[in-house]
Amino acid sequence: MQIGGYQKLTLIDFPGKLAATVFTVGCSFRCPFCHNPELVEHGTWNMEHGTRTEKDFFEFLKKRRGKLDGVCITGGEPTIQPDILEFIKKIKKLGYAVKLDSNGTRPDVLKKVIDEKLVDYIAMDIKNQPKKYLKTAGVVETHCNASLLDRVELSVNLIMRSRIPYEFRTTVVPGIHTEKDFLEIAKWISGAPAYYLQEYREIRILDERLKKKTKGKKLDLEKIKESIEKNFGETRIRR
Repeated sequence: MQIGGYQKLTLIDFPGKLAATVFTVGCSFRCPFCHNPELVEHGTWNMEHGTRTEKDFFEFLKKRRGKLDGVCITGGEPTIQPDILEFIKKIKKLGYAVKLDSNGTRPDVLKKVIDEKLVDYIAMDIKNQPKKYLKTAGVVETHCNASLLDRVELSVNLIMRSRIPYEFRTTVVPGIHTEKDFLEIAKWISGAPAYYLQEYREIRILDERLKKKTKGKKLDLEKIKESIEKNFGETRIRR
């Protein structure tokens, strides 16, 4: 497992749990608004920060048993790691609940995680409505890449049919999203127990050119929330 680092305590990443958050390196998308750009490219993180070893992380978890409830696995994109299933099993053996964050590009991995009851909570990013999905995710739309959207849609269906607690979430980016996009998203994932609108913050992003698109533009998150909240168990804004 390529670990970029870990946060020793989070009160917000895993609903209802005192947790640690571990960051994996590498991602299948290139979202220009990504706030963890150093985790997207394997080489970038290694050159700038070095890597943490699994041994370091599990030694930390062993010391925190009885004090922490869970572990949030995020990235990057954890499901592209070839040993992700074994990694989760090792965490579970220590008695921790596990939350998995994913962009949905590996439904095959998500199916195994769900079928084997390896996780206690799933959070999946919804980048945009289907017609704009790949562009928003920074993926060049080619015949080969078109299957990525199919995989994302399959992941949505798998998660919604599972009996595992889950949420969907979208980072709302002025200049990329419109209010109408969220009406389409709401139709797509209608019935989900929780959907979160995450406020975009231009502090550190993958593609600095995005700042030209967002400059001077705003989206009213409260208005968007009011227009779609009937489709979900709850709709919240994360700032």
